[in-house]
Amino acid sequence: MKKRVIAGLGCGAITIIAVVVIGIISVIYGISFNNTTIELNENVSEAWGNVQTSYQRRNDLIGNLVNTVKGAADFERNTLTDVIEARAKATSISIDPNNITPEQLAQYNQVQGGLSGALKSLLVTVERYPELKANQNFLKLQDELTSTENTIQTARTRYNEAIKPYNNQVKKFPGSVFANILGFEGKPYFDAEAGAEQPVDVEFDFE
Repeated sequence: MKKRVIAGLGCGAITIIAVVVIGIISVIYGISFNNTTIELNENVSEAWGNVQTSYQRRNDLIGNLVNTVKGAADFERNTLTDVIEARAKATSISIDPNNITPEQLAQYNQVQGGLSGALKSLLVTVERYPELKANQNFLKLQDELTSTENTIQTARTRYNEAIKPYNNQVKKFPGSVFANILGFEGKPYFDAEAGAEQPVDVEFDFE
């Protein structure tokens, strides 16, 4: 009888110890997971900040470009209006990278693409205005815009590169379990804009 009681107590003690050990391991893993995920999320936020900075740089340059073009005699007002309206839409959207959704990113991508299209139309229209083609301020702004477009594509690529390790962290098992408990969610990737691989570049013929 005594042996059975001792045996029973032994099994119970082993079970309790096992539960405690598993609990400790889970807590340690959870802390490590949380800290690593926060670090990866910060990398995403930093990369997104660079994307926004690049787009803001473009918006500022476009504003200066519009002011320069306004000085040209009889310049097509519809073309200018399209750029001004597209720029207003592009600057009206603000995204928190910590709570970004696929829908938000798609909308952001759409309005930025709309501005790219309007800008390209404006630069093509300039071909018909010799005084603008010879305007040194305009040519400087055009060169800066081309450089900025390349910077934007680089920033977008690096944002996607920052997203990948974060998503792997929160979507793969067992990390997905802790991510659900701690409130971490996957983030969407930037899809390429239509024609985004082509920088804003217009060749002027001065002959």
